[in-house]
Amino acid sequence: MAEESFRIVESSYLLSAVKLSQCKKDDLKEIAFIGRSNVGKSSLINSLCNHRGLAMVSREPGKTRTINYFSIRSKQAVDGAGDAGESEQNWYLVDLPGYGFAKTGHENRDAWSGFIADYAANSRHLALMCLLIDLRHPQLPIDKKAYQWLRGLGMPLQVIGTKADKLGQSDRQKNIRTIAHEYPGDYPPLMYSSKNHLNRQALLQVIQSFVVDPQEAPHA
Repeated sequence: MAEESFRIVESSYLLSAVKLSQCKKDDLKEIAFIGRSNVGKSSLINSLCNHRGLAMVSREPGKTRTINYFSIRSKQAVDGAGDAGESEQNWYLVDLPGYGFAKTGHENRDAWSGFIADYAANSRHLALMCLLIDLRHPQLPIDKKAYQWLRGLGMPLQVIGTKADKLGQSDRQKNIRTIAHEYPGDYPPLMYSSKNHLNRQALLQVIQSFVVDPQEAPHA
């Protein structure tokens, strides 16, 4: 039961933004997800929130062209309070447009890049950035460029290797070691499968450290 002490109990789409002024301005913390188009970001979000259809999954790379906000309500068990002792958190999951495929030409692609950069550099309540990398292809130059840019911003970073179910155990371990070497982050990289929810709870535990008040977190 301890590993389920932090859980998402409600998730819903809130709004889409195409410029920073349209993004949320309240004091709720934001956990953002970014990755190459077709990396499986929408599927991971649906898996993480245990909400099929929350983020729309498209067969067309580059379909997501807005910053999408999802309103999240989570609960955290409080030590010593029994079954009824739970704290509640409200925060935003932020789905950033995929990079790598731009179906609307160079001008719009550059506008996208500027918009994402503006958000990542200037959002006051961005607590954690999750960089998604296809575990089957861990050394793509475009991912390395995105990683270097994000590290340059100095924000907390969690690297996630997606589509782990598409690899055998040996290749999984080999490629996650490659990711750990090529993309050192603030936390060990996680391999993730949206199909069987591999490491869902591990990712939730990372998020917990950013959205739960330290006084409410369970003690070791």
